[in-house]
Amino acid sequence: MTSLSTSTLAALEEMLQNTARSAPADFMPIHLSRGLENAQVIGHLSPEFIPYLQDFLQAESIPLISMRNNCLAIQAGRPQDLSASLLQLADKMRAGGYVPGWRNEDFAWLDQNGHQCFRLERAAFRTFGFRSMATHINGYTKSDLLWLGRRSETKSTDPGKLDNLAAGGISADETPWVCAKRELWEEAGVPPQIADQVEPVGRIHMRRPIPGRGFHDEQLFIYDLELADQFVPSNHDGEVSGFIQISLAEAAARILADEFTSDAAFVTADYILRRNKSLF
Repeated sequence: MTSLSTSTLAALEEMLQNTARSAPADFMPIHLSRGLENAQVIGHLSPEFIPYLQDFLQAESIPLISMRNNCLAIQAGRPQDLSASLLQLADKMRAGGYVPGWRNEDFAWLDQNGHQCFRLERAAFRTFGFRSMATHINGYTKSDLLWLGRRSETKSTDPGKLDNLAAGGISADETPWVCAKRELWEEAGVPPQIADQVEPVGRIHMRRPIPGRGFHDEQLFIYDLELADQFVPSNHDGEVSGFIQISLAEAAARILADEFTSDAAFVTADYILRRNKSLF
């Protein structure tokens, strides 16, 4: 392993201390209320979206949803009913151009007990700042090389940026483990008998505003996977334009040069720091 400088390691550590940022003060909170219980903040609205939202909610009511002076209020109900109301809300926001990249794929919002309170089009999660989930897999070799994918230029988010070997959002009916194995096959051509060897190593909570898109709030479930030296990834779903195999030192340099997606940068930095500590 090529040694990393003290300053590089310090820069990666400092970066990892800033994964979860608070919503800016001018973002409007979204409250979920259950009966007489205190409302829980489950999302945030960009100030760019608020006037449009206020106008159409004044003109058209949506069950379980109301606009107040200081928040967007959501009344808890049956998951199916709440999901239907939020889909109606998201459709209206989409019509206004505030939900780009519609995928016709649902994410689930889980409460602190792991229960699904609602499901909604994944592209709308950033619009409303709802917490989503994703898996990221570090693919490495015995010789301390990392496989990285480069996102397709046609991706609506971070086109052309470096990403982990495989990564993707966890759909409403998936577990993190199932998602990891699916993404490994779709994005990197890793067969099930190899994907079964993924090692769960942790989780990173990402929170940050995305200019023009909303607020990104996501739990990243992290896995490591050792690959044989002769294995070469191959993309199956068109979301990756190619792969590179690089040293940890080069990966660190590319992270600090802002060549990675934000999420993959944190996941890769975490791997580099863990690997560095294991050698000493």
